[in-house]
Amino acid sequence: MTDRRPLCELSATQLAEEIRTGAVTPTDAVEAYLDRIATKDGDLNAYITVIAESAREAAREPETALDSDDEIGPLHGVPIALKDLRAMKQGVRHTFGSRLFADFEADRTSVIVDRLEAAGAIVLGKTNTPEFGHKGLTQNELVGATASPVDQSLNAGGSSGGSAAAVAGGLAALATGSDAGGSIRIPAACCGVFGMKPSFGLVPIDSRPNAFGQQRHHTAFGPLSRTVEDAAIMLDVVAGPHSSDPGSVPVDIDFRAAVDRSIDEVAAYSPDLDMFPVETDVQAVVEQALDGFTAAGATVEEISVDHGLSMDELSEAVGTTFTAAMADAAAVIQEGSGVDLTAHPADVTDSLLEMIERGQRYDASDIALTGVVRTELFDAIQSTFESYDLLVTPTLARTGFGLHEDLGANEWDAVLTWPFNITGHPAASVPVGRTDDGHPVGLQVVGRRYEDESVLAASAAIERNRTDNR
Repeated sequence: MTDRRPLCELSATQLAEEIRTGAVTPTDAVEAYLDRIATKDGDLNAYITVIAESAREAAREPETALDSDDEIGPLHGVPIALKDLRAMKQGVRHTFGSRLFADFEADRTSVIVDRLEAAGAIVLGKTNTPEFGHKGLTQNELVGATASPVDQSLNAGGSSGGSAAAVAGGLAALATGSDAGGSIRIPAACCGVFGMKPSFGLVPIDSRPNAFGQQRHHTAFGPLSRTVEDAAIMLDVVAGPHSSDPGSVPVDIDFRAAVDRSIDEVAAYSPDLDMFPVETDVQAVVEQALDGFTAAGATVEEISVDHGLSMDELSEAVGTTFTAAMADAAAVIQEGSGVDLTAHPADVTDSLLEMIERGQRYDASDIALTGVVRTELFDAIQSTFESYDLLVTPTLARTGFGLHEDLGANEWDAVLTWPFNITGHPAASVPVGRTDDGHPVGLQVVGRRYEDESVLAASAAIERNRTDNR
């Protein structure tokens, strides 16, 4: 092998190359990851379900393809994990992080899982998520909380916390996430890995029975990975329009090529988006990382976004639409499965029940009026991109969250991610170092809508020029 590190510490790109050259077999890779899961996941709680025998069986097919010189995909033999929320695999338990669905098996395979498996990826299992992805920390009544591999007293973040912990802890080479308010970027920052929310519609979401439920907050599928290159390869595989998603868009982007692109962008740096209470130690790590960004060829200017909105105004607007969306989701769940979440208070997370009940109190006019505030934010961000190629901010306002912490109403001001689910811009969290107490810090890179390659190019430049490699 060209890299003597353990298989579970190789990037997905490196592992795929080792498999292509015959230095490692897909079975070697799968067994190494299953061993790591057996050893480490008791401490992290990254997985809800591990499909060991299915993964072993799946590994035999890539080995046959290599032996017969068949054409192979870019993730041939690479073990991956799927968030247990939207990424369904037929016949595999799919719980949504809920006790009430502990025995539910998916009756179909989601488009992105089809595409990943067609590219040669091998599914190891399903990762932990808060119940129906309703909050930014991974805790539920089904299997409990997921810890950050960096510090097991801290939560992995959410709602894709199991995926982030699996990648960071060497329990999967790559993992899927979904993001309606920061659910990819928050756990990426908490676990010290890379995570990206692509522009709305680039990666198809074939939700059923309601295919139109992703647009209010621009929900997106995206990768969690150890390197930017790994994420780009996954995006190359899963992106592209699909007839089952009414929101998918026919925008063609070469994600992988963007990673090697030189940068000369002019980036706007906002320390707090004019409203977030960012801790000084987080800001210090972020601003040190900007030095490496400029060393790569970018120009960085500190700005005020000038949206003119207070945290109370914006959090009330996003809180209204998000809680109403969860109430809508509960209604769809009841219609589709016959399960009324509110009728089982002993089995449903208290914060989810409170959110559903609050959301049920809003009417159509309440929702419509939030559009005025959300439009003001959108216009301000769009105005920023008239003068700048990129916008960079901290990902989180804090250095981390306790494993069992309850953020409650404070969740909105703890993360700088959700404004870009309102606006639909592509956004990534890049690990840029750690605070003096060892907590990882993420830098959020935001690009113009459907210019995702600029986000990847900038993220790769930051990664290459990172001065703190802990």
